[in-house]
Amino acid sequence: MAIHLYKTSTPSTRNGAVDSQVKSNPRNNLIYGQHRCGKGRNARGIITVGHRGGGHKRLYRKIDFRRNEKDIYGRIVTIEYDPNRNAYICLIHYEDGEKRYILHPRGAIIGDTIVSGTKVPIKMGNALPLSAV
Repeated sequence: MAIHLYKTSTPSTRNGAVDSQVKSNPRNNLIYGQHRCGKGRNARGIITVGHRGGGHKRLYRKIDFRRNEKDIYGRIVTIEYDPNRNAYICLIHYEDGEKRYILHPRGAIIGDTIVSGTKVPIKMGNALPLSAV
């Protein structure tokens, strides 16, 4: 992985680095807009906490936590930063043409193949039921 070092123009960019393989443009059919709800109001709609509200609309990435594509191999295409959680996510292209986001398995790189099912090998990125581990 190539590391991109920032030029120091402000104190906050000193010693800053970023992975060059990380992309930030999400797939349009895998995201939806999410507003922060509440805005400092209680159940009756009365402001109970001041100086809350507004904020920018976030693009929420739909993450596949179920991994129910059984015995279909998928390839990691991109690794992206998810602003809604403190983790990276991977875009997976499955052999049947479907695309999904999963949480990035530590050590997985672009081009790795993953699979989920009951009789798959135990390796980083593969998903098995607890009865098969």
